[in-house]
Amino acid sequence: MLPTGAKDSQLRESSNQKVHPQPMEEATNQNPEAMESLISKIFTNISSLKSAYIQLQAAHTPYDPDKIQVADKLVISELKNLSELKHLYREKNPKPVCVSPQDSRLAAEIQEQQSLLKTYEVMVKKFQSEIQNKDSEVLQLQQQIEEANQRRAKLEKNLKLRGLSTKESEGSADENGFFPVDLTPDLFASAVEAAFKAIHDFSKPLINMMKAAGWDLDAAANSIEPDVIYAKRAHKKYAFESHICQRMFSGFQQASFSIKSDNLMVNKDSFFHQFLALREMDPVDMLGQNPDSIFGKFCRSKYLLVVHPKMEASFFGNLDQRNYVMGGGHPRTPFYQAFLKLAKSIWLLHRLAYSFDPNVKVFQVKRGTEFSEVYMESVVKNLILDESDQKPKVGLMVMPGFWIGGSVIQSQVYLSGMKVAE
Repeated sequence: MLPTGAKDSQLRESSNQKVHPQPMEEATNQNPEAMESLISKIFTNISSLKSAYIQLQAAHTPYDPDKIQVADKLVISELKNLSELKHLYREKNPKPVCVSPQDSRLAAEIQEQQSLLKTYEVMVKKFQSEIQNKDSEVLQLQQQIEEANQRRAKLEKNLKLRGLSTKESEGSADENGFFPVDLTPDLFASAVEAAFKAIHDFSKPLINMMKAAGWDLDAAANSIEPDVIYAKRAHKKYAFESHICQRMFSGFQQASFSIKSDNLMVNKDSFFHQFLALREMDPVDMLGQNPDSIFGKFCRSKYLLVVHPKMEASFFGNLDQRNYVMGGGHPRTPFYQAFLKLAKSIWLLHRLAYSFDPNVKVFQVKRGTEFSEVYMESVVKNLILDESDQKPKVGLMVMPGFWIGGSVIQSQVYLSGMKVAE
């Protein structure tokens, strides 16, 4: 019979002893060569997967759909191989109840590789999504190219019909590469409409930026032309259009447009050539090629005239853009690019006006002038005219008028103190 202390010690040793549901020999006598072979295959497969992933990345820069498809298939193939190895291991090596330190390390390695596998699966899905997006973009661009080609063909056809006689060889351009265009009053009238629209279009972002900067638009409109009686508060936008118009057309009556240049050509052909050269060009591209051209100097001077320093500072918080323009640059900001569209339309109108013989003459209408249907047109169409003998009077000139030959292109005006039909 054991003493009491020895008996307790024996019981503690018995309770600390591990119980193995399967024989120890069965857990330890696994084939080490098969395990090493499996691990070697796993690492080889991971290396191949990394290589395939690198190929997939490289195929995106530059973007090559064929290479991406090949690399994508290779990545998927390596992922399948890795998945098969995982299932093979699980089938031949069910998880034992007792795990040795060596098996723990192996399990940790497998867990790490499985996490890496999930990462690669996520990246593959991401690249597949990007490929679909790129394919969609390519399709859209192809459609845009097709539409642009159709518009170009239609435009060329119209130009040929207007500019070429039946005896001339169709499809030919002049020595400068321009399709011949007839210099007609209709061509000038369309340029006037484009300039008027450009003034209206530029006034929109200008007014919106003034609102965002906290300007009092009522006070600003009144400072441009005081005491104008507007039929609606929304009509005060015409004050800002008038402001833009007055400054953009300043100097229009001069052949130089008040631009100083040593290489200024003032003959009819040179004016029309300049009109044709810029007509189909993006003004940003034009100034990128020659920022100090006559057109570049015109844009620079008009921007500084239209956009007041106080206004620009309130928009952007500084005068960096203004200083850049004053230094001879043409910034590629959205606001300046919007202004360049306006500048281009006014410049084209001036080039075209001096292409005619005699020149097209511009005329302006002063505030307080009695309305004349011959020389003026109201920008507001639904006016209510009083039966009194007093004629409406001009409050604002929004666009000047023109004499071309014996014809008149009416000035666009806002009439003060009028009522409009709802």
